[in-house]
Amino acid sequence: MFMNKFSLNRRIARCAALITAAAAVPGIFAGCGGKSPSDGEPLSIEIWHYYNGSLQNSFDKMIENFNNTVGAENNITVSAHSQGSIADLEAAVLNSAQKQVGSSELPDIFASYADTAFEVKKMGILADLDAYFSPDEQADYIDSYIEEGRIGSNGELYIFPIAKSTETFMLNKTEWDAFAEATGASADDMRTMEGITDTARRYYEWTDSLTPDVKNDGKAFYGRDALANMFIIGSKQLGHEIFRAENGSVTVNLDESVMRKIWDNYYVPYISGYFRADGKYRSDDVKVGNIISLIGSTSSAVYFPEEVTDDSGAHTINAEILPMPVLNGGQSVSVQQGAGMVVTKSTPEEEAAAVTFLKWFTEPENNIAFSAESGYLPVKKQANNYAYYMETAQKLGLNVTATNDMVIKEAFSRISQSELYTSKAFDGSQEARKILEYGLADKAAADREAVAELVAGGASLDEAVGLYNTDENFAEWYSKLKDDINAAVNK
Repeated sequence: MFMNKFSLNRRIARCAALITAAAAVPGIFAGCGGKSPSDGEPLSIEIWHYYNGSLQNSFDKMIENFNNTVGAENNITVSAHSQGSIADLEAAVLNSAQKQVGSSELPDIFASYADTAFEVKKMGILADLDAYFSPDEQADYIDSYIEEGRIGSNGELYIFPIAKSTETFMLNKTEWDAFAEATGASADDMRTMEGITDTARRYYEWTDSLTPDVKNDGKAFYGRDALANMFIIGSKQLGHEIFRAENGSVTVNLDESVMRKIWDNYYVPYISGYFRADGKYRSDDVKVGNIISLIGSTSSAVYFPEEVTDDSGAHTINAEILPMPVLNGGQSVSVQQGAGMVVTKSTPEEEAAAVTFLKWFTEPENNIAFSAESGYLPVKKQANNYAYYMETAQKLGLNVTATNDMVIKEAFSRISQSELYTSKAFDGSQEARKILEYGLADKAAADREAVAELVAGGASLDEAVGLYNTDENFAEWYSKLKDDINAAVNK
């Protein structure tokens, strides 16, 4: 195949840029031929992200390490700036991309989920990363991580994976052991969401029985972060893809039978008091004794408390990581999540320097160093091996906590055996996800308050719940969900 003049000149320019950057990272010169000295013009690379607290500290350490080693050797200096929350970062990126008054210039690299990257890509200001990663290099990464980043109309790679996460099922083992000894409950009962619902009912009834003079004061057992994942992954487990997107267009498939399962295994136990969500994250609820189990991101394992402070005072607890439950009858499908990094279009030299940092960051040892402190999962296949991970962590002198050790081991095992899934971006995808995230959660919280008021007024719990757990109430919610989703994707 002959290259046209534009394609040839583009290839020559990018190869020259790669040579100028003189990256010490293996493979940066793939397809260009030859190496170059590292005496090019100094290059400054700016990164925007949403990391805060310990996660930001971990990232800053990695940048300092790069600047003192590979960066210094190649005249590349990286600086990073947190924009606050994910929402703050998304707003800052879109304002800059649209050149809003008062906005800053877009950085060389910014962290992004597919929804935001998709919007910015349509403006034509993102670099095509296929030009910088050979097929052999891309094959070193978990396949689905690379596939997630292919948001171009022809499958071009625009989002580069640097750290990922999935979900994990975490348990306050100390409290669980007391419950299990008293009732005969088994962790094997919780391999399905239906099993968690039933276990939560039993836990509520057991804790209620501990104070026979006070009725209906049972405790909640479980909570979940990111309710949208229960919709998306639960549907996928049962053979239904809610959002089938291709080239920015989407077909919506909200299967009624799946939605009823989610209703029965989130809304109903929630209004019954078996599930709960009060804090910003469910780890906050575990910390104050409001729940004893949760499903949350693997990266949230670093926040699972070692001590619980409740009405009886403060006491230490042990954590346990259990297999992720599925909806009854479903296949093993796990969510794939975590923002990637995109590179903005600039000079070939600056793009190549940005890629040099990303390649360095995802080298197994470097990625594991970040993972051990942040709780995120590394992205290369080599690093997603428990024995290799732990050997590397020991060699580097990293402190892998007992909880993070359990999370890593369970997640690696599941990733090797389970299908990883994430929805592709499409017009309206961000708004559609918010509807899944908050629509049922807000309704459950409001109806739980109404049920509690009825019980306080003398109604039995079953009577109060029965007023809301009806076919008519489900049908009304399901109809509204369909209308809201269709409105979001058809604007």
